[in-house]
Amino acid sequence: MRRAAWEDIDENRSVWMAGKPPYEPCPPLLADTTADVLIIGGGFTGASTAYHLARRFPERRIVLVEARLLANGGSGRNGGLMLNWINGVHSATPEHARTIFDVTRSGIDLIEGIIREHGMKVRYSRAGCLELYTKPERAEAAAREAEALRAAGIPLEFLSGKALEARTRASGVEGALFDPTAGRLDGVEYLRALRDVLLSLGVVIHEGTLVRSIEEGSTVRVVTSGGEISAKAVVLATNAYTRNLGYFRAQLFPLHSHVVATRALEASERDDLGWGSAVGFSDDLDRVAYGSMTDSGQIVFGGGSNRAYSYRFGGRTSFAARAERNFRAIEKRLGDYFPRAHGAAIEHRWSGPVGLTLSRVCAMGVRGEHRNVYYAFGYSGHGISLANLAGKVLCDIYSDDEARWRGLPFYEPTLYPMPPEPLRTIGYHFYTTLTGRSPRKQH
Repeated sequence: MRRAAWEDIDENRSVWMAGKPPYEPCPPLLADTTADVLIIGGGFTGASTAYHLARRFPERRIVLVEARLLANGGSGRNGGLMLNWINGVHSATPEHARTIFDVTRSGIDLIEGIIREHGMKVRYSRAGCLELYTKPERAEAAAREAEALRAAGIPLEFLSGKALEARTRASGVEGALFDPTAGRLDGVEYLRALRDVLLSLGVVIHEGTLVRSIEEGSTVRVVTSGGEISAKAVVLATNAYTRNLGYFRAQLFPLHSHVVATRALEASERDDLGWGSAVGFSDDLDRVAYGSMTDSGQIVFGGGSNRAYSYRFGGRTSFAARAERNFRAIEKRLGDYFPRAHGAAIEHRWSGPVGLTLSRVCAMGVRGEHRNVYYAFGYSGHGISLANLAGKVLCDIYSDDEARWRGLPFYEPTLYPMPPEPLRTIGYHFYTTLTGRSPRKQH
């Protein structure tokens, strides 16, 4: 398979953004306005929050503003995996694990339920995902864990031998956990279809509207590029970009994640590679490698080494010129798992900022003197399921109906601060270079 020349590849255009019908954005804000709830951010978190609020409070004015286009951030630049679990949370008992699994599964169920209820034409699959184990001792531990989790009612299956080969023939894999409830989603397609649903519910959407400042109070004053918005409540649905608004600057770590996608492969080519029947996978390494297969047969792949991620001084989230060596490292890791993919034609290479907390546990809650600034961020690779779940959580908090979420790891957790610059940049690069791992504090 011919490798595409570097100059032939679209500049920072994800596979999910390519090949879509022409998109006409909602008009930007051009005058001062008011809102009962103003949602800042047009990704999964913002759209999900708007959906649940509009369904519960149809009489209230819900306004959503997005600096560029819906799905411009991580929601349209991810690996496509809908995964269970919460990164950074380690369950001490199978019963606690069942609680976490059920909560995250409900996030995936919400996505599928919305698609079906509104007849949205969105490509997704729940054919299941694998967690790959690259060392025999890790595979043995996973097999024991799977037995305990299945006894607790979690439908995971440990695979080895021929059962593993049926799902994947990836090289260097000693065993895998198969989650039949996980899957893959085209996030751009989903959010563009959900936009029509939101508009039908009365949500006001302004794309191309940058928020410049927020002044808290019983009424929050938000200055945008097109006018001021006075809102009774504000939702920060901006994930990695949240610190650009002046919030959680010490607790949120924006990291640029790099991803590649091949050209569409024929079924015979996919079989020759050894992809198997699973729709996607992640592995057991600290710098997690992950991949998914689109409906059109394109392999989406990211992670696998320090080169797959970049931190910009000061936590800058703006797109920077890409270093070819970062993407070459990702392509090499793809070839390590699937040796016949070496030299595969890569059609897309893109980057986008993801939001991390030091513990890797995401955060959802409300803050401020008047308890009217809501937030959710830090999904650490599980953003499709958790960010869509966040909309339900934030709607319940806004409604004073959040009892079901209290006690869960993401509900207003302790957020550990990170050192200021330049120590943050120096420390990050020193630690990752020395260990090959990303710095974190155990939750």
